[in-house]
Amino acid sequence: MISKDLLARVRKIEIRTRRMVDDITAGAYHSVFKGTGIEFDEVREYTSDDDVKDIDWNVTAKMGHPYVKKYVEERELTVMLLVDVSASGRFGSGDKTKNEIAAEIASLLAFSAIRNHDKVGLLLFTDRTELYLPPKSGRLHGLRLIRELLVRQPEGRGTNISAALENIVKILHKKAVIFLISDLIDDNSSYKKLLTVANKRHDIIAVRILDPKELELPQIPGLSIFDSENDTLGYFSGGKKAAAIYSERVKKLHHENKDICRKAKVDLIDIRSDQDLVKPLMTFFRQREKLVHRV
Repeated sequence: MISKDLLARVRKIEIRTRRMVDDITAGAYHSVFKGTGIEFDEVREYTSDDDVKDIDWNVTAKMGHPYVKKYVEERELTVMLLVDVSASGRFGSGDKTKNEIAAEIASLLAFSAIRNHDKVGLLLFTDRTELYLPPKSGRLHGLRLIRELLVRQPEGRGTNISAALENIVKILHKKAVIFLISDLIDDNSSYKKLLTVANKRHDIIAVRILDPKELELPQIPGLSIFDSENDTLGYFSGGKKAAAIYSERVKKLHHENKDICRKAKVDLIDIRSDQDLVKPLMTFFRQREKLVHRV
């Protein structure tokens, strides 16, 4: 039984994302992603308008004159949302945590897919798979995805992107568009190989969620820092020098993650928790749309 409070939260996200979905589906979304392949349409007699490459020589030999085999593109997409729900996502220096931002992004992408009659599935992960919902279409399915994003209490605390990618590659047999929604802070930092393998089979887009306070600490006297994923307590000594060292380490980490995506030929969208989340997505869709039209 769904509580009134949860129903109100689900409804709030649906209403909030509806306006964003209208922006994203105003042409960009559907023209960006191709279908999962081609399917057979018909065999018919060759005409002067046909390409000779389409001639089916087996049928032609039997019939005594040229026949062509025609195909049409499958337009229905399978969209898969891989959402990191590890303990680091509970952090948020502003009004929302990274997990809440991830839920909004996933909801937005889910309803964009559903609006275009595509199937959408969900895999929540930490250092293990927390939940898998097979791809389906329809508004009710979209609402269930949101509900799970809001209420699911993960058993794990850490992050294992490789395991999530390996799992989804085993599950999905047809090509899919996969959105990996995470801060990309991985315990092992060894997901490069799996990301490359998975992107050869599917179309993967990484959506990295960043919090401004994680990017650069203020110059303060000192503070204790709790690592929520490893359940450890550290100390930041404070001061200009320590802040500069921290900033360099963070920049190096994010550069390494960006480089992993680049080498795996995976598009990366950065979304800061203190900024509008729609603009980076719209920029990505428009850039992808231009590339598709060039091909």
